[in-house]
Amino acid sequence: MTQTDWNPGVYARYADLRLRPALDLLARVPDLPDGVGYDLGCGSGVVGPMLRGRLGARRLVGVENSPAMLEQARAAGAYDDMIAADLATWNPKAPAALLYSNAALHWVKDHRAFLPRLVGQLLPGGTLAVQVPHQNNAPSHRLWLNLADEMFPGRVDHAALPAVLLPAEYHHLLSPLGRFDLWETEYYQLLQPTDEGHPVRLFSEATYARPILQALEPGEQAQLIAAYESVIAKAYPFSADGSVLFPFRRMFFTLTRTAG
Repeated sequence: MTQTDWNPGVYARYADLRLRPALDLLARVPDLPDGVGYDLGCGSGVVGPMLRGRLGARRLVGVENSPAMLEQARAAGAYDDMIAADLATWNPKAPAALLYSNAALHWVKDHRAFLPRLVGQLLPGGTLAVQVPHQNNAPSHRLWLNLADEMFPGRVDHAALPAVLLPAEYHHLLSPLGRFDLWETEYYQLLQPTDEGHPVRLFSEATYARPILQALEPGEQAQLIAAYESVIAKAYPFSADGSVLFPFRRMFFTLTRTAG
């Protein structure tokens, strides 16, 4: 099956929880030189107003390859310009003051080549700021793939799934290129009750599980969702009111390019 565009409404279901790490990353961005700031994988533009406040008079440009998300980001009105582009091949026209990316670069392959190229697009004193989920080994994500491989062997292309390097690999790759800071946070997210299914299924279905489900026919998707629903509460039990406490780990790093 061909991959469909992102659904901004589904993704925004837990917008407040997805915004928190974006703001935590922005808080760690140091003083910036004059120049353009880019929001890489800007999605629906929800972080745009906060980036606008941080950048002041500098230009802010959103970069996104989803037409549906771009439409919403334009409507947000925080960006001076919007660029429809694949981050894997995009390059700024001139060196940047800030390359900021919240929950997007785990969809880009070959970080060992891609990230040093991004660093090379910074002005001296410019900063690359990145947040990516580090959740693939948790039951919320692992069960989607394990069940799909068991029920529909060979149907899911593992290479199409979002993935990141180990923290130590980022350290060895990026610390020689500038002032590097790396950390992780596990957010204990309280997902509210819903009559549409287990909240963790709804949260992960909108992101990580997209390429898994899109590899299947509609009837097969329904089978996989039913199988996931039958086991996920064992890993993430319901509270008395139907809410679920959902630990979610995220990895952050900033790299400020030094002069010379």
